[in-house]
Amino acid sequence: MLKWDSDIWGKLTGPYSTADNVPVLLQQLIQEYDQGIFDELFQEHLFHQNTIYTATYAAMPFLAQIACSTSDAEVRKELFINCGVIEASRDERDEDPFPESWAELAEDAGSSVCMELYREYEEAIAKLKALTKEVFSYAADSSLDETEKRYILVADAAYRGSHDVANMLMTFMDGDEYVAVCPACTEDVYIWPQEDHPAKILQVFQQDPVFHTEQTPHEIVPAPSFAEEEIRTLAEQAEAIGEQTLVRQLHYLAGETACPSCREKISVWPSLLGTFAG
Repeated sequence: MLKWDSDIWGKLTGPYSTADNVPVLLQQLIQEYDQGIFDELFQEHLFHQNTIYTATYAAMPFLAQIACSTSDAEVRKELFINCGVIEASRDERDEDPFPESWAELAEDAGSSVCMELYREYEEAIAKLKALTKEVFSYAADSSLDETEKRYILVADAAYRGSHDVANMLMTFMDGDEYVAVCPACTEDVYIWPQEDHPAKILQVFQQDPVFHTEQTPHEIVPAPSFAEEEIRTLAEQAEAIGEQTLVRQLHYLAGETACPSCREKISVWPSLLGTFAG
């Protein structure tokens, strides 16, 4: 990890400026975790509009260290979620020895520095992934609402490498609408729960139901079981932390329907994830 007084911090970038203030905030968090300080660090220096920066990569090992060493389950959960959101938003994945966009940093700070930053970031992600069992146990036993539980599932999917699933969940966080794309005609397919139905039955519409209220919905035939490992794992994880709305919806998201625009038969899950594939 970078030393606190390293001049490399001044060469790193965040959403608005250099990362000069990042080591100060990280030191404060390590001494005593404070949610306000973390929010300032996250929102002002590490993450903005689903974008991460070189400063984010450098900060991640310190955040993972705090998450792994704290005895406070709530702090561990917060760091697990927010670092997972960072990982879900990482566009430049599996680049060796570091992202191409770091060319200017490599010229300024040296390729070896970039290689070390990237390696330590990936090691931090592995450490955070190892906390999944503890975070899930806390989430299952606590009074977290479904939004927080969905964010835990976002982080879990990101740590497992299912970035398209993580971004889909993050985009449709409330679970009250999903938008797929028909592979045959490329038109949007709007997926909404049946109003006031306790079983959260999902159905599809040709146009956005918010603006076109008089449409006739089309049926989704739910999948009785999950053939794809990715959706099966998500269902198991949602069940484990008690995110029951998603558990019920996944049978429909894994199901089949007719595109309301072209009437071609489509499988909902790949049509939903297609726009998030990297």
